[in-house]
Amino acid sequence: MHGEYKVPGGKLVVVDLDDIDGRIQNFRLAGDFFLEPDDALLLIDKAVNGLPSDSDAATIAAAVKAALPEGAVLLGFSPEAVAVAIRRSLAKASSWGDYDWQIIHSGPETPQMQLALDEVLANEVGEGRRQPTLRIWEWNEPAVVIGSFQSVKNEVDLDNAAKYGFEVVRRISGGGAMFMDANSVVTYSIYAPAALVQGMSFADSYAFLDEWVITGLKSLGIDAFYQPLNDISSAKGKIGGAAQKRLGNGAVMHHATLSYDMDGEKMVQVLRIGREKMSDKGTKSAAKRVDPLRSQTGLGRAEIIDRLIATFTNLYGAQPSEITADERATAEALVASKFSTPEWIGRVP
Repeated sequence: MHGEYKVPGGKLVVVDLDDIDGRIQNFRLAGDFFLEPDDALLLIDKAVNGLPSDSDAATIAAAVKAALPEGAVLLGFSPEAVAVAIRRSLAKASSWGDYDWQIIHSGPETPQMQLALDEVLANEVGEGRRQPTLRIWEWNEPAVVIGSFQSVKNEVDLDNAAKYGFEVVRRISGGGAMFMDANSVVTYSIYAPAALVQGMSFADSYAFLDEWVITGLKSLGIDAFYQPLNDISSAKGKIGGAAQKRLGNGAVMHHATLSYDMDGEKMVQVLRIGREKMSDKGTKSAAKRVDPLRSQTGLGRAEIIDRLIATFTNLYGAQPSEITADERATAEALVASKFSTPEWIGRVP
């Protein structure tokens, strides 16, 4: 069995092993990482050999840590990264290059339609009717998109939302509210087979699925990095956040919103961002916590999107695609039956 795991912001970890009688055998670790002392590689191999094949990532990582000599230096990887690569090999996980990726970047849609398309396109990938896809959102009207489990009244000041023309909608993924002013954000969704993140924890998969964005932002001169669990950040402040949903048909839907240009004072009037939410963020001002892409790059929103699409295409060989007539019809029906209904939007009052 063979497994690979590219550490977000780090190096490639490669493992080869056999699963014999429920035990890991003939284990070999390789990669472009740095490790000192040199013989620590053999110590890691020895520690993993013989472990039960159903060992979870924490157990494997603990065995690797215990085998390392005092003062060992691991650069570009970690015991946890070794564990992820092993779990991915045992689960026969896939990699980005195993798929023919497609990119959709079409015209504006209503907020409800955007959320319906997320569900429909993820299902299409899970059912094998669509290739794995990256979709860039476009919309020209403001909205607050709340997480699947958030309370409307706890998250949104409805009077101020109406005052500024923000419609409140609910997505199928968890996480926090997204303040989506017209043409002021860069939002994308990835629809992929769950095999792409097989063997990863949710935390690992977030960073893994957004590493291409970090690469693209760095190419624009932004000192970008991933901040667990789901923030895309920089030395100047938070840039955006991600959310994820794994569907029962074997698909994963992962989406993120990056702030391009933001009216911070309007945001804190529309969203109820309380003291508890900000208590661990190192700032008392939600408006000052975010540093948009426009202020960091001086570039137009379209230029930034073009660079991100080019980054994804260069990394994974993606081809342009469109929403099909059947996909659009299914999404429109879902808007009527679910995403525009008071029952869905207010399911957590």
